[in-house]
This record gives sequence, C-alpha cells and structure tokens, in this order.
Amino acid sequence: MKPEFQDLTKFRVPQGFRGRSGIVVLLWQLVQATLFGMSPQPLYAWRRALLRLFGAKIGRQVIVRPTARITYPWKIEIGDYSWIGDHVELYSLDRITIGSNSVVSQRSYLCTASHDIHDVAFSYVTAPIVIGDQAWVAGDVFIAPGVTIGGGAVVGMRSTVLKDVPASIVAFGSPAEVRYERRAR
Repeated sequence: MKPEFQDLTKFRVPQGFRGRSGIVVLLWQLVQATLFGMSPQPLYAWRRALLRLFGAKIGRQVIVRPTARITYPWKIEIGDYSWIGDHVELYSLDRITIGSNSVVSQRSYLCTASHDIHDVAFSYVTAPIVIGDQAWVAGDVFIAPGVTIGGGAVVGMRSTVLKDVPASIVAFGSPAEVRYERRAR
C-alpha cells in the first residue's frame, strides 16, 4: 500500500484568504491583463492609480512596469520612489512591503506562500515579505515566504533567498549567503 502524501481533492482555500470577494479578484485579473498590462511603458501614473483603486498602498513616483504581475494588490505596500521591474511577480497571498527608494529588478519572484508538505490536504502556508528602504533585489531573484531584506541591502542576481538578509549587506548565491557589507559613498 502506497503512503498518502497529498490528496488534492481535500485542498480548500481558507475562508477570507484572498482578502476580497471572488468578484473583486476576477475584476483585478481582468484589469491586470488589459488596462494595466497593455498600458504603454511610460504610463506609470496610470498603473499606480489602478493599483491604488484595488487597495494597494503605493507611494509617490513609484515605477511599476506593465509586465509586472501582482496577485492581490490589496496586500501590497510600496514606498516612495521605488521601482518594480519587467516581469516581476509579486505573489501576494500574504503581505508584501517594499520600502522607499528600493528596486525589485526584472524577473524577480517574491513568493509569500507555499504548501504544508505534512498535511494531506496540502494546505497553504504563508508569511509576509519585507524589503527595506534603499534595498536592491537584482534580476531573477527568488525570495521565499517570511523573508526580510534589510534596508540598504543588495541581493545579487539569480539568488535564492531563504532567510533574512541584514541591513547594509550584499548577499548572493543559491541559497543566498552574506558576502560583505555595503558601504555608502
């Protein structure tokens, strides 16, 4: 007899998990695929307005590229003057907070959720992600649920971040490791 590791017929999305009704979620998906995703590159104010309309807390002069994908904007907060690059995925099943003057570069994936491998129903396990002020998440970085990237830190390209990166630290690798301190000029 085979052991039963997971039975996906038992999986259920918890009540209130999405934070909005199914209609609002569907409406956001339609808006993201059309009005947001098909908007011309320089229409940053338009995309900021759409995100705010759906409950995101977006600071002044934030740049979000039209190819960025955001699961639930009402679980997102981005500080003033920050940049979200092309094809960035903000998988916001839990909160994602990005500080001011921070950059999340192209093709990075901020993942706030996974599944409980010990639960046969394969239930969600979520934890927020925090990116501090003046941090830089370089291209094609994966950030796991529950990770905090400290203010002024840099995560090098193609890194896999499974644990917190302290403030003012440069970290990279798979898994990312602390390499040296970032110094201001």
